[in-house]
Amino acid sequence: MPDAGRAPASTEPDVGDVVVTVADVLAAQARLRRYLPPTPLHHAERFGVMLKLENLQRTGSYKVRGALNALLAARERGDHRPVIAASAGNHAQGLAWAAYRLGVQAITVMPHGAPATKIAGVAHWGATVRQHGNSYDEAFAFAKELAEQNGYRFLSAFDDPDVIAGQGTVGIEIAPHAPDVVIVPIGGGGLASGVALALKSQGVRVVGAQVEGVDSMIRAMKGDVSPIDPVASLADGVRVKVPGFITRRLCTQLLDDVVTVREAELRETLVRLALEENLIAEGAGALALAAGRRVAGKRKCAVVSGGNIDAMVLAQLLSDVRPRAPRKPRRRNMDGEPSLATGRAPGRAAAKSPIKNGARRIAVAALETEVHEEPIW
Repeated sequence: MPDAGRAPASTEPDVGDVVVTVADVLAAQARLRRYLPPTPLHHAERFGVMLKLENLQRTGSYKVRGALNALLAARERGDHRPVIAASAGNHAQGLAWAAYRLGVQAITVMPHGAPATKIAGVAHWGATVRQHGNSYDEAFAFAKELAEQNGYRFLSAFDDPDVIAGQGTVGIEIAPHAPDVVIVPIGGGGLASGVALALKSQGVRVVGAQVEGVDSMIRAMKGDVSPIDPVASLADGVRVKVPGFITRRLCTQLLDDVVTVREAELRETLVRLALEENLIAEGAGALALAAGRRVAGKRKCAVVSGGNIDAMVLAQLLSDVRPRAPRKPRRRNMDGEPSLATGRAPGRAAAKSPIKNGARRIAVAALETEVHEEPIW
């Protein structure tokens, strides 16, 4: 089930006067530092990428940043209304935790098909859980109706200025490590918008990642906002039928590119993360890393957005998916040129030296292919 907040495409709201700036992200950082310590960066050497580990965040996802910032900002404005949200996963848990810490009444509307573990996680933090409908769309409509009838504040999972600013604090924490490109998964666009706001002024390229068949943001950025049902995917956290209207505008203005990955690539990346880096990520959490091989950069950073994966799904993946063996890394000689493990430089020097006992010369191209690997920094 996606953590999506959407409006029908035929009644697109006017968000022209809604502005989210870097100043909003910095203000969010000042609010959140009391409650949320920075998550670590991990050097995934076999992938050649730095990983921002939001799977180690409170409630297992970056979503708590936006929810907590929205509640804190509302308190500063004197808005003490109960908060209601529609979600089947990470947004609901993030909102429940934030409301518990601040003593705010929170209601989450979850469809009947929501995982029992996530419903229990929301209830654990004292939020009221209302189950309605058999799909997220039905839960969304019911939550909006309850908000209008009872005067609650409806909090979108991504299409809200305070939520976007809160998610942007991920970018603030990445900035001191000076990457040249940051890769971010996209569902509704809240995380990508916030991170781009935080990093674009510093000359960092920000690239979004989506899965084939779950590409509503790419289509929306091209002008196609028709609500097409996304295909089934391991990355259920980004299965959004229509992305946010504020986030669409920000992504169009700020993102350098959006790339898509195949479902098989996503599954293999998730398993490699678990086996090679000892990191547990959900499908959407592994999406940015899966897109990393399609993005050029010497100092790449991928956001692992969450780690709330069902134990049975993870066990099945570990049983079914057999990732390819990693290729041998290149070494470098004193001149900084790549060389083989034997110390001989590949290329011209190796090709010129005849091999004894009448053996054939090894083709330069074949030699380079054997030792090629993704860059490591």
